[in-house]
Amino acid sequence: MAYNKSDLVSKIAQKSNLTKAQAEAAVNAFQDVFVEAMQSGEGLKLTGLFSAERVKRAARTGRNPRTGETIEIPATYGVRISAGSLLKKAVTTK
Repeated sequence: MAYNKSDLVSKIAQKSNLTKAQAEAAVNAFQDVFVEAMQSGEGLKLTGLFSAERVKRAARTGRNPRTGETIEIPATYGVRISAGSLLKKAVTTK
């Protein structure tokens, strides 16, 4: 089961001796910084945990699975997230 935002806020508040309101403000600030970095094309790196970058996806031709009709899919942006060494180690050990 994945943590939702309120679970994350509670865990952060508990581990850092912050109130839930302070922890929620910190999570919201991180979310804002992360989104702004991706919008501006900058990367974000938390050493050991993860790195994220905005990547450009080229335009391509696709098919409508219902009709088989060929459609043009326009170029767009996506986010590439890579696990850092601490995260990789945490999921590979018991």
